[in-house]
Amino acid sequence: MPIIPINYFAVVGAAVVSIVLGFLWYGPLFGKQWIAMMGWTEEQCSDAQKKGMGAKTYVPMIVGALIMAYVLSYSLVFASTYLQASGASAGLMAGFWNWLGFIAPVIMGSVLWEGKSWKLWVLNSGYYLVSLCLMGMVLAVWQ
Repeated sequence: MPIIPINYFAVVGAAVVSIVLGFLWYGPLFGKQWIAMMGWTEEQCSDAQKKGMGAKTYVPMIVGALIMAYVLSYSLVFASTYLQASGASAGLMAGFWNWLGFIAPVIMGSVLWEGKSWKLWVLNSGYYLVSLCLMGMVLAVWQ
């Protein structure tokens, strides 16, 4: 089995991009809409932050972003080899196909089984689509 070289600086950079995007996406860009679609109030969110929920949730999200970036770096091998793509386009393809095959169908369960709205699905899956595509571009360009 061939060894696939991983640029760990690129993995960290891609994870940072994902975290920053999440801060913007669920904050200034769509935060109020997301809170409303989740059925929460601003007060509930403020209370959760005061109780330290932010720190308890950011550490697992950072670890998750690192794992996602690491695994996505392996998907770039597929995009580069089989789709004959390179650079940013390979990263976009790897991000898109991973989103379409894994993220979009999985979070559809929140609509089907948890009673969440399709608008919330679009908001959440949109974040992952943009995040994976940006991470893929960072990984591909920084290989």
